[in-house]
Amino acid sequence: MIDHVNIVVADIERAARFYGEVLGLSRGFEKALEGAWIERVTGVKGAQALCVFMEMPPSDDPFDQPTRIELLQFLAPDGGVWSQNSRPTTQGIRHIAFTVEDLDALIEKLRAWNVKIVSEPVEVPFAVGSLGRKRLFYFYDPEGNLLEAAAYG
Repeated sequence: MIDHVNIVVADIERAARFYGEVLGLSRGFEKALEGAWIERVTGVKGAQALCVFMEMPPSDDPFDQPTRIELLQFLAPDGGVWSQNSRPTTQGIRHIAFTVEDLDALIEKLRAWNVKIVSEPVEVPFAVGSLGRKRLFYFYDPEGNLLEAAAYG
């Protein structure tokens, strides 16, 4: 089971508003992170950050809890931005995919937020395992992180 996915952001309030208002996640645990423990775990002297967990709706099964998105804004030190990191073809972890009920409604909401959308929804030309047919599109959050929205049916 995946506990959470971390996204380091430049503006935690803007990111939390996007993941809440556009993608429907709820704001959960919030904490300023500082001290010896955060320096030790990151390996970075003087590390200080703000943390907000964005949570998906809970499951009725206590052993099947939804994955959370952990937003971190480092106050010190500045880590900078790697411009090639948001390209779909760059090696490493590339995107987070969200399953949604209505792709067309989401794409309209994203347009209202002036979100950069990579393409209109595309249907995968084969069944995706036991999940069946899939439509999807890529888009970017306000921080430039690549995301996917998908619907099955």
